[in-house]
This record gives sequence, structure tokens and C-alpha cells, in this order.
Amino acid sequence: MHVLKRTRTGFIAQCQRQHQKPGSLALRPYHDESFGYRKPHEFVFPDYTPAQLENRAANANLLRYVDSMRVHGHRAARIDPLDLIHREEVAALDPSRYALALGAKEQYDVDGIVWTRPVGQASAGQDLWTLEDIVSRLRGVYVGRIGYEYMHSTSKTERLWFSHLLESQSLPGREDSTHALAPMTDETRKRIHELLARSEVFDNFLQAKFPNLKRYGLEGGESMLPALDALFGSAALSGVRHAILAMPHRGRLNLLTDLLRYPPSALFHKIKGGSELPEGYGAEGDVLSHLVSSPVIEYGDGRGIKVSLQPNPSHLEAANPVALGKTRAKQFALLKDSPGDCKLGDRVMCVQLHGDASFIGQGVVMEGLGMSNLPHFTSGGSVHLVVDNNIGYTTPASGARSSMYCSDVGKMINAPVLHVNGDHPEDVARAMEVAFRYRDYFRKDIIVDLLVYRRWGHNELDLPGITSPLMYEKIAVRKSVPQLYEEKLLTEGVLTPADIAQVRGDYKAHLEAELAKVNVAAGGGTFTPWYPEVLGGAWKDAGIVWPTSGEAVHCPDTGVEREVLEKVGRASVCVPDGFEIHPKLHRHVKNRLQSIEKGAGIDWATAEAMALGTLMLEGNDVRISGQDVGRGTFSHRHAMLVNQKTEGVIVPLNDELGADGKLELANSSLSEMGVLGFEYGVSWERPSLLPIWEAQFGDFFNGAQIIIDTYISSAETKWLRQSGLVMMLPHGLDGAGPEHSSSRIERMLQLTNDRYTLQEAQEEGAEGGVNMHVVYPTTPAQYFHLLRRQMRRNYRKPLVIAGPKGLLRLSAASSSLSEFEPGTQFQPVLDDPAVRDKAGVKRVLLVSGKIYYELVKERQARGLSADEVVIVRVEELAPFPFGRVLEVLGGYQGGVDVVWVQEEGRNQGGYGHVKDRVGDVLGCLGWGGGVRYWGRRESAVPAPGIGRLYQEQQREVLEGAFRGL
Repeated sequence: MHVLKRTRTGFIAQCQRQHQKPGSLALRPYHDESFGYRKPHEFVFPDYTPAQLENRAANANLLRYVDSMRVHGHRAARIDPLDLIHREEVAALDPSRYALALGAKEQYDVDGIVWTRPVGQASAGQDLWTLEDIVSRLRGVYVGRIGYEYMHSTSKTERLWFSHLLESQSLPGREDSTHALAPMTDETRKRIHELLARSEVFDNFLQAKFPNLKRYGLEGGESMLPALDALFGSAALSGVRHAILAMPHRGRLNLLTDLLRYPPSALFHKIKGGSELPEGYGAEGDVLSHLVSSPVIEYGDGRGIKVSLQPNPSHLEAANPVALGKTRAKQFALLKDSPGDCKLGDRVMCVQLHGDASFIGQGVVMEGLGMSNLPHFTSGGSVHLVVDNNIGYTTPASGARSSMYCSDVGKMINAPVLHVNGDHPEDVARAMEVAFRYRDYFRKDIIVDLLVYRRWGHNELDLPGITSPLMYEKIAVRKSVPQLYEEKLLTEGVLTPADIAQVRGDYKAHLEAELAKVNVAAGGGTFTPWYPEVLGGAWKDAGIVWPTSGEAVHCPDTGVEREVLEKVGRASVCVPDGFEIHPKLHRHVKNRLQSIEKGAGIDWATAEAMALGTLMLEGNDVRISGQDVGRGTFSHRHAMLVNQKTEGVIVPLNDELGADGKLELANSSLSEMGVLGFEYGVSWERPSLLPIWEAQFGDFFNGAQIIIDTYISSAETKWLRQSGLVMMLPHGLDGAGPEHSSSRIERMLQLTNDRYTLQEAQEEGAEGGVNMHVVYPTTPAQYFHLLRRQMRRNYRKPLVIAGPKGLLRLSAASSSLSEFEPGTQFQPVLDDPAVRDKAGVKRVLLVSGKIYYELVKERQARGLSADEVVIVRVEELAPFPFGRVLEVLGGYQGGVDVVWVQEEGRNQGGYGHVKDRVGDVLGCLGWGGGVRYWGRRESAVPAPGIGRLYQEQQREVLEGAFRGL
């Protein structure tokens, strides 16, 4: 027998190629069934007999016709409910093109599917199919209301799987349940009708009660609901327990209240101006079309699936990589806890909804698709549902894409596409069942292009006929999708007029009762906001600290015993016998071991390894993602080692430390927005995971600014969602030019809600209340404590680190082991360690970052001492350390010249953020004059690209800081 086996796509592991070691959570190659995938049932095709092979050769023209139908059938399929897609005669579908004469009897035997009457192995006495039978059958499959595109796949296995399923699953005598789709029962039809009818009642109710509301209703696209219901049902019956769902605004309220059990009273409370969030947390909430819900939906024999609709910003498609990351993190936790019982994709599935214009137009879609089969990013396959209105806002398809379909972008990963007519909800449900079957079997992405229409404009207040008159002329005279389906079920005797009236009447009465619970203006009603998604589960013990809480938050002790530090440091460079590393790395290993032995000269990479290793020993998982993070952009980290003979890879901290926590090094694709969104989604899953995203250079984060603006800086205020994500952004001017110098600290600081005065900070406990922390550390010990602080706090905040470049190997920027031991912690301000007599100090230079070391060197060259001019480092810029700055400056005499020195331009760097805050501290001390600025002048670029000009500017910054002394 020929057995069709599923190909495997994806990895779960620590790095791209992981050396195998007993007991380690290591990467298994995709052909290894031992970890990461559930082996499905096998599809069996008959062996070919000599007679069959001869028959196949004789029927070569017929086989060419069959393949043409598979390739081109979708072009003639009746998939557009408005018949606006221009369809030409598809010559490839004409049998005469292949010299086939209608009326002749043929035996169709291709890919192991034998068509005779009855179907089965060919034998004497059996009637053969006529060509008319074969043509009719193929047109019924490929030129119906579902158009299939799968022949572009480079995998023969996938092409065989589809043709076998589609062409044989409903033939007489083929009742094999392993591949046949179950018949559509009357109960299923009634459920489809109920979803459609309730959606229409809901939209009509909102229109009547709130006529000026932008609700982004589902009129014209109601089939989205039975599509998702069919998908969730198929997934639940196959053992999937979690569906992570991302979607835009269209139809969101219908889905929430109809299928995801969001209380209509909560929705009406929000519409009337109330908050969707409980009081007492200072949250400011979000717009109506971004609400969420996470119910458990029961299907069949009581199997439940939890559907978690994720919060999303208004920027279309930004939610999808976040959902992917959350899906991956949830599956990683399951695989780690029970690797033998749970395989990748068994219990968790990502579902992404899209609009047609955004699916083809937004680059993050391509970034997400590009990650779908990559090591450390695959999550067992996503099901993509495109709610295809054939228009985006007011832009018709002809102006929105250069391809035939909006789904053509999916062909970059050979994803199959099912185009289905949204006017026919039973076909829609069938398409979703096929889509899930494919995803479940191959654990790869698949796209369902649901062709519908938008009865109103982009929102209900638009006049779409102004720009699309012909389309909306057709829409205006059409019966709705629910009405068309009701007519069908009435004709077939599945429903009666009384049944239809009851479904609609009961739901309208329910909505009326829910509306009666809400009276925001009068402060009455019985509704109370609820939001269990972020106040329970894994996050129930993570405190939410807000500016209005009055709770003071203190930096925890993050030091670690010396013997543990030494153990971790040695383990981080442990190389197994017979494992050959690159010759230049022998010095890396030697230097690390020597610094640990001496207890001095600890560099940044060693400090990082000790921070991560000690967190792992405490049971925390760590994930570092970015381009070339295993080695490090500046060839400093080497957390993964590659065998120079075999290219096998080890992660010493995983293999040698024996920790409960695991380190995942995810060398990513060349993507910023997609990958950062993914890592942010990872951070949402559980507080015991430390996710770090490292940009190759700090400047490169700007490709992900949407994620930073709409998620990282604002999610807690909008949705009460905490995140412990660390953004490592290498920063520092060193002559590398405009795009390799700055992490744009000023942008990050502008996004914080940091307080402006010492009094506000003291009253509001601003350290915990600030939405994200921005730091620029100058020593490895400070970096060590920052990473450990992320996990030692009882709450989570995003952390932006302006990371080192030149300091990575600067001996002056090293630390002693005593700075990591118990009793130590991150210091937001570092006073000048060289000052002895503060009484004679004439100038205080306040700085942040690497320029500190250049100023120290310049001070020495000028023969000045720290007793004349001190250099104070502000290591944490947000939340601004008012108390510590007050304490440090208060140690110097009044009237001292206070200068903020930075190498960035005046319109960049930290100056704009610290100016008023330092001025407030000086006012509290009774010092006049405020803080003086010294640095580069305003500039349109972070740094010049002309080497001579850069040197002149840098020289002026250093000399000017000491001018007049």
C-alpha cells in the first residue's frame, strides 16, 4: 500500500539546530515524530496494478483535464455573491481542449482514486463512468460555490491530500469517516440559522436604539458567524482546548454578543458612556469595537474550547502577530509540562480574521506568514478567515491590490486558499471544516476567503454609493443573508415561519431586557463592569499598580549568592567533550572563566548569562528573540554554540545548569513589527516568562513603532494587560551614521506617563504607576539587576533598555562579583565614585549612558578632579528617580552649576524629559537657575554620516562640558 504521511513543518526548541542531550528541552528536526507533533491518521491509496498503469497512460488527456480543473476551477467558481468579479470563459476547463469526446465511457484512475460504478478497484463487469459523469463530478467540486486553490503547493503530499478529500469524500460507496465530511444535519442547519438571525436582529436593534453609533455591523457578512462556529466545533471535537482569536472591528460586536457570550448589558453600558473595566485601577479603556471576551464554548459531547478574543488597536492587522506569540507561548508551556502527552498544535490554535484590503495591504501580514513555519515561531498552523467585502473603506478592489485575489499574498508560503460564497452559509461551514482538517493534519496555515459584501459603508454613517454606485445599487435590492437562508430552510421543511419568528422574537426580547439593566446617566441599573481575563488565571497574583493607588513600589533585592553566580557563569560556557567550537571562542570561554575566578572584570555578556541563569534556577523561563541573538549582533553573547564540524548546536545554560526554567534563543527573521508583536504576545501568556526582544541596532525598532504605540506603551491603560517584555535597543553615537546610533530614547520617554514633579511622584507612587520603564545602564551589574528586577517584582511593566555597543568590551565598564551579591540592587542614580570632598565641587554634570566614560577620560586629561567637577549618572530616566536625584544633589553645596550633558542632539536623547524634572528637584533644594544643557545642537538626524564631522561634534561636546573650569 502507498501510505500518505503528513509532512512536518516547524520546530519547538532552543535554537535552530539543537544538539541532542538526554533530559534537555532540545530541538528535534521536523522528521522526528517524538516531539512537537501529533501523528494523525494515515490516508491510504491503492497500489497501482499493471492494468491500472496501462489505463493511466491511455487516459493521459483525461488526467490533463483533471489537473486543469484542479488548477483553474476556482476561476469559474460561483464565489461572488454580487457577481462583480469579471469571469471570462476558462478555456482550460473545456474537455474538447484535451480531445475528449463526450459520451465515451472512461475509467478515471488518478492518484489512487478509481472512478467506476461502483467506486473501487477495477474489475470485469463493472460499469465505467462516462465523460459526462466525470465532467459533472469535477465541476461540482471545483466550479461550485467554493473555489479551491491548492495546486500551487510544492508539496505533492498536500496536493494529493486535497484531491483525495475533495473528489472522493462524497462519492457513492465512499463512506470512510477518516476522510469523508459528515453530512449536514437539520440540527446543524438550525444552529446556522440561529446565528444568522440573531446577528441580523442585533444589528437592527442597535440601529434602532443608537442610530448615530458607529458599530461596524455585520450586515452582508453574517456568514462569518457560522464559519467561526464550524471552525471552533471541528477544533473542539478534535481535542483543541484553546483558540486564540485576533480580529478587526467589522462584525466584532455581533461575534461577542452572539457566539462569545459577552453580556449585551456590558455592551450597552459601554455605548452609554460607561467603562468596560472595573473601577479602582485608573484604566482609561478603549473604544467599543475593541472589546474582548474569553468564554468556553461547548460542542458535541460536552467538549469545550476556550475562545480568547484578543484586544486589538485600530491599526489593522497589528493584532495578528500578538495572537501568534500568545499562541506559541501557551503551547510552549504545555509542551514543557507534558512533552509526551501534548504535541505542537494539539490543544491550542491561532485563528486570525482579516479584511480584504488590509490582508493584501499591510506588510505585517507578510511578516506573520513568513514566521508561520519558522523554528521558535511556528504554533501548529493558523486558520485565516478573510471577510472579503471586495472594498476597503471607499477603495474598490481594483485600487487595493495588483493580484486577482486579496488572498494571493498567502501563496508566498504555499498556503492553500478556499474561496467561498458568503451567501451560502452551509458551503461556508463546509469550507471551514476542510480548512481545519488541513491545519490539523499538516499543522500549517490555511486561508479561507469569505466573499461577502458590506451593506452600509465603512461604518453605518457613511454613504458608500458616492464612490461605488454600481456595487451599492446591487446591494440595495438584495435580501439579506439570513433572509435568503430562511427561505431555503422553509422550502426544505427544516423550519416553519413560527420557528423563525420565535428565534428572532426571543433574541430581541433578550436584548431589550439587557438594555433595561443599564442606566449610566442616572447612576442606576444593575450592571457592574467585569473583566476576568486579566484579573484571574496566571495573572491573579500579579499586582496592578496605578498612579492613583497611592502604593509606593520599592526596588527588590536582586542580589544572588556568590557560589550560585559562579555556578551559572561556569555553566554558561561549558563545552561538552568532542564538541568543537570556533577557534576564536576559546578566548571568550577563557576570559569568562577567569573573570569569575577573580571575581572582577565581569563583562556585559557574563552579567546577562548570570541574570538569566539565576532566574532559570528560580523556575522562570526566558526567551530572547531578534536577528542573530544566539551569537549577538556584536558577537558578544554566544549563548548558543555551534559545532564547527557538524553544525549541531548547544545552549549550555539549558544543558549544564539543571534548572527548571528554560532558555529559548529565537533567531528571528528580518522583521521588526511582526517579531516584536509576536514577542509582546508571548509576554501576555504568563508572568513567569521573561521575554526579551533585541534589535540589531536600536534605530531599527522604528519598523515596529505601531506595536510600541498601540500595545507596549498603552495596553495596561486601555485593557489592564500587563507585560514584562524587555526591549533591548543598542544605543550610542560612535561614528556609525544616522541609522546605527540612536534607539530614539526621546520617543520612548515621550510615550511614558511619567510624573513631572517630585510632589506628584511621592503622592502617587509613580514608580509603579508609570506605564513603562526606560533605562540607560552603564555597568554590567546594573544590567544584571534590571533583568532580575523584571521577574522579582509583584507586577510587570515593559522595560526599554538603551543597550551597550562600545561598552560591551570596555574594561572600565566592567563590574566586580560583589556587585551582584545579596544586598545589592539596581541603582537608578549613580553618584560619582571618585568624589571625596563635596564642599569644593563647582559643577555637577548629569549624564546618562556611555558618554560617562568619555567624560571621565576627558576630566583626567584636563587634570581636573572629581572634587571640582562630578559626573552623576541618571541610569533610569522613566520613572524619573526624583528622590534619589534629590538625595545626590542635596549632598553638594547650593549654587553649584548643574549641567545636563548628552551626545545626542538637543531635540533628542533624555534632555527633553529631564529638563523640567531636574528643575523641580533644584527648586525643592532652593537652587535657582535650573539645569543647563550641553550637547549637540538640534538636528534632523541622530548622527552625521561624515566621519570628520562626527569627530568634531563629539570633541566639542566633551570639551564644552568642562569649559570655564
